Amino acid sequence: EQFVRVQLVEWDERTKAVRARKRTMLGAIVIEDAVWSDADSAVVLQAVVEAVRAQLARSGIDVLPFSQAASRLRERMAFVHAHDDSWPDVSVAALSASLEDWAGPYLDGVRTWAQLSSVDWHEALQSLMPWPQRSALERLAPTHLEVPSGSRIALDYSDPTAPVLAVKLQEVFGWTSTPMLMDGRVSLTLQLLSPAQRPVQVTRDLAGFWRSSYFEVRKELRGRYPRHPWPEDPLTAEATRRAKPRGT
Repeated sequence: EQFVRVQLVEWDERTKAVRARKRTMLGAIVIEDAVWSDADSAVVLQAVVEAVRAQLARSGIDVLPFSQAASRLRERMAFVHAHDDSWPDVSVAALSASLEDWAGPYLDGVRTWAQLSSVDWHEALQSLMPWPQRSALERLAPTHLEVPSGSRIALDYSDPTAPVLAVKLQEVFGWTSTPMLMDGRVSLTLQLLSPAQRPVQVTRDLAGFWRSSYFEVRKELRGRYPRHPWPEDPLTAEATRRAKPRGT
């Protein structure tokens, strides 16, 4: 009756894995120590959740092996939440606090940190949104925007207060005003690029740029990039992604 049998499930930071053991103790003496291969899945899951939560607190969201698609989804969700708090909060603090709810079902069977790379984090984040929000997200915060040249360009939501469209200036000839998101409530920040893909103007007022700063940019750059169009009236010019052939 002096023997005590202990079932131990904990995260081993050295091996980056769940350690599950069955021990028989006599006071402080370990009489038997064996691997517990069929440890209760709920207890294993809790150990993994606690390890992930600790790493989030220590290192932030980048500690999780999100795919590019999952990272961009989280940024889009953060943008929508920043302008409408009825949408899920995907800050590090909020995700950590509710980790069991949104990530728990996708962590079933995970016992090592390396196995986190096989988790479908994109679907896990989507589970935070009810179906009406999932369908509305593409309208409110699209992944790409088609510009007048016909190119579909990815939007950058890394700053949830100011999403950015980086696009060559010649590709937006004909756009009379700044594109809007959130059903017309939020202006895009346009990062207008030279033919060498360097920013020449950052603006949320495209109409104002055409009226004023464009002519300074045109004067400075048309000699440097003669194969690219620099029309006097950019509102009626044809948008293009191509340079003129050499010799023309």
